Amino acid sequence: MSDNAIDYLLRAGTLQDLLPLDLPAIPGRDAVGVMDEVGEGVTDSSVGDLVFGLGGVSDTTAEFAVLTAWSAVPPQWSIEQAAAAGLASVTAAGAINALGDLTGRTLLIEGASGAVGSAATALAIAAGATVIGTASPANHKHLADLGATATTYGPGLAERVAALAPEGVFAALHAAPSPALVDLVDIVGDKSRVVSVVGTEEAARLGVRIVNAENDSALLEQTAELGRRGLYFPRVGHVLPLASMSPAHKLASAGAGKVVVIVS
Repeated sequence: MSDNAIDYLLRAGTLQDLLPLDLPAIPGRDAVGVMDEVGEGVTDSSVGDLVFGLGGVSDTTAEFAVLTAWSAVPPQWSIEQAAAAGLASVTAAGAINALGDLTGRTLLIEGASGAVGSAATALAIAAGATVIGTASPANHKHLADLGATATTYGPGLAERVAALAPEGVFAALHAAPSPALVDLVDIVGDKSRVVSVVGTEEAARLGVRIVNAENDSALLEQTAELGRRGLYFPRVGHVLPLASMSPAHKLASAGAGKVVVIVS
């Protein structure tokens, strides 16, 4: 499994009012493994299949977990990459789908080098979009490898984007926490073509659509298909054993890249 923001926020009690948990609770939403059993009515998967996917709100850091959404692991991905893909995949795919037809259009992604941003970048480019992505300079090569044009985030974003896209930007995706949402709306010029996966008061105030992660196998399959085509490989920052769950949460909350925890 891999650590996501929801995991350490739930552990800290930050989301208790929104997503109350009965304690003790097992953390984790992402998972990868071999199917041991299939539920009644499941016809597209079999015992022995290697899959990645999502459990409930919190329950996958275990030897056995029940998945409610899954897809076959692309043979091009490592187990660790598959473990890192679930929640980021459904979030990114949901956001890109919400923006409609992007063929021949320019999309600006704030936070394009993160887990969600990277998946969204790959999905948008595969859909025929030109992507401009914000990231720190250290991550510009990663975006270039995905096929995007990289720029830095922060003050002056509108001017930098205007230089890169003189004909304008059709849509924007707010893929990571940052104060840039109001800038994205101004750059696009139409709040209906701006989507945020960060459910903030700012998004609600601006009237920007908020896309939440859904446990949907079809969304997982969108990124899995890109993996099979060699167009998307989830980034993994750290791989730790189950006994290091506490350090894993600390690394994830510090923004140290995607942290995968191996249950063995």
